[in-house]
Amino acid sequence: MQQEAAQRETEELERVQWRPRPVRGWAFPKLLWYLVFLQPIITEVHLRRKNVKFLFIRFSAWQYAGTDKLWAGLVTTLCEGIRHQYGALPFSVYSVLGTKAATTLGFHQREWQCRHRVCLALLALLAVLSLGVGLLYLSVGARSLSHRASNSSLLRVFGGAATTLSGSGLLMAVYSVGKHLFVSQRKKIERLVSREKFGSQLGFMCEVKKEVELLTDFLCFLEIYQRRRLRVVLEVTGLDTCYPERVVGVLNAINTLLSDSHAPFIFILVVDPSILAACLESAGSMKGTADNGYLFLNRTVTLPFSVPIMGRRTKLQFLQDAVQSRDDLLYREITRKLRPPGGAGARGSEGAQLLEVQTQAWGEREQSRIDAEAARRIREALFCLHDERDCLYEYVPDNVVSMRRIVNTVPITVRLLQQQQGDFGGPSPRQAVAWVVLANQWPCRLSWALQCLEDRQQAGGAPEARSRLWDVFSDHSRELHTMTKPLQNVLDLDGDPELFERFLGADFPFTVAEAQSLLRCTVNLDHSIRRRMGLIRAVSALKPPSPPKSPARDTPHAANGANHAPRAAQAGHPAGEAHQPRDWAQGGKPRPMA
Repeated sequence: MQQEAAQRETEELERVQWRPRPVRGWAFPKLLWYLVFLQPIITEVHLRRKNVKFLFIRFSAWQYAGTDKLWAGLVTTLCEGIRHQYGALPFSVYSVLGTKAATTLGFHQREWQCRHRVCLALLALLAVLSLGVGLLYLSVGARSLSHRASNSSLLRVFGGAATTLSGSGLLMAVYSVGKHLFVSQRKKIERLVSREKFGSQLGFMCEVKKEVELLTDFLCFLEIYQRRRLRVVLEVTGLDTCYPERVVGVLNAINTLLSDSHAPFIFILVVDPSILAACLESAGSMKGTADNGYLFLNRTVTLPFSVPIMGRRTKLQFLQDAVQSRDDLLYREITRKLRPPGGAGARGSEGAQLLEVQTQAWGEREQSRIDAEAARRIREALFCLHDERDCLYEYVPDNVVSMRRIVNTVPITVRLLQQQQGDFGGPSPRQAVAWVVLANQWPCRLSWALQCLEDRQQAGGAPEARSRLWDVFSDHSRELHTMTKPLQNVLDLDGDPELFERFLGADFPFTVAEAQSLLRCTVNLDHSIRRRMGLIRAVSALKPPSPPKSPARDTPHAANGANHAPRAAQAGHPAGEAHQPRDWAQGGKPRPMA
C-alpha cells in the first residue's frame, strides 16, 4: 500500500504544479493559521486527486478483551492514533475553532475562503480590549492631572468592564483549547464507559458519534490542506480470541464507522473466518440476523482476501528465523566456561581441599561435555526443520505460531531424550524433531495409536518391538471411525489424514520400540486425550446383560421353532441355523456378526 501511494504521489506531481503541504516543522504555524481563519472548500479538483497517504493504526482486540464494550476500545484507539499522527494542538484547535468543509457547485479551483465571522469577532474583541486599556490609561492620567474623582472613576469603570469582557472571551477560547489539549477523545470515551449503566444513557452513542464525526471532519480539513487524500487503515487483530458478544460489538462499531459513504476508514480484519462465523452464530444478540455467520460476513466484508499457501522458500525462511531466535540454550556452554572456579574452603586439610577441587573440576568437565553434546543434538535437530534436502518441512504448518511452538519444543525433547538414553543408541535427533511435528500436527491419531498399543500390551498381546506404529493404527482405524462423534473436538485438531499416512507409512516409519522411547520424552502431547480414548474404549467393550428367561415364553417359542425347522430344511438350510447358533439353546449369548 505504501508503494502504491508513493507511485500515485509521483504521478500526481507530474500532472499538477502544486506540491503537498507539510504539517510539521516551519509549516506548523501556517497550519494553525489555516485552522483558525480559513474554511476549506471541497472542489472538483480535490475530488479528482489521485495521490493518497495511508495512516496505519493497529488495534489488538486482546488488549481490550477484559472490557464490557470492546467496540469502545476500537473507537478510542482510532482517535488516539490520529491524535498521535498529527499532534494534540492542531486537533484541539480544530475542536474549538474549526469548521466543517463547505461544498460548491460547478468547477472551482479556490479551495479556501476567509471566515469573516471569526475575523470580525477577533477584531471586535481586540477593539474592545484596546478601548478598555485606553480608558484605563485615561482614567489614571485624568486622576493625576485633576482632582475630580467622578470622571476618573467613570473612565476606570468603563475601561475595566471593556477589558474584562474582551479578555474573558479570549481566555475562554484559550481555556477550551487547553482543555481539549489535555483531555483527549480517548479520555472522554473512557470516562463515559466507566460510568455505571452507561449503555442505558440516551446520549451515550450520540456523544461517541459526535466525536467520530469531528474526527472525520478534521481528516477532511487535512486532506484539502495537504492536497492529498487520506485513508486511515485500522488493522484489527486478535478478534478471534474474544467472547462472541464482544466480537459482535466490534463488527457493529465497524459498520457504524463505515456507514458514511465519505468516511476515510479502511478496516483490515486479520481473523480466522470459521471462528468469526461461529462467534456470530452463537451470539445471543444476533439471533435471526446472523444465523449463518458466513452470509453475515459476506454482507459486511467488501474485499475478502485469504493468505495464499506459503511457498517452499518462504516456509524455509520462516523456519530458519524461528530457529535462529532459539539461541539461549546454545550459549549456555559458553557462559558456563566464563564462570570463575569456586574456591576451596580455608579450613580443612590440604588433601580434602585437593580432593574437593578435583571432584568439582571433574563434575564441571562432565557437565560441559553433556551440554556440548546436547547443543550439538539440538542444532542437528533444528537444522532438519529448515533443510531443503529433507522432507520434514513439508509437514510443518504454514502458521508462524505453530512453527515457533515446534521450535520451542525441540530443545526440551532432545534434552529429555539425552537424559534418558545417555551416550547409548536410540532415536536420532531427526527422529526426535519428526516426533515433535507428529505430536503437533496429529495429536488425536497419534494418541489413538498409542492407546491401542497400551491396551494390547495390557491384554498380553503386545506387538513386536520392530512392528511399525502405522500398522497398529491401521488395525484399529475402523474402531476410531465409530468414535468420531464423542471425539469430534479432538479430531478437529488433526491435520490432513493423507499426510499422516505418508508421514508414518513412508517418510518416518516409527517402530513400536521407538514410539515407546519417545513417548517418555514427549511434552507437546496432551495425555488427557489418551485417557479419554481409553475410557470410551472401555465403555464400548462392555456387553449388555442377557435378558432373564421365562418358562412361559420358552414353550411356544420352542414349538414355533419345531414347526419352522422342517421348512428351513426344505429350503436347503440346516434346522439348527434357522435363527441363532446352537449356543443360544445351550444358554450362551448370540455370537456377534462380523
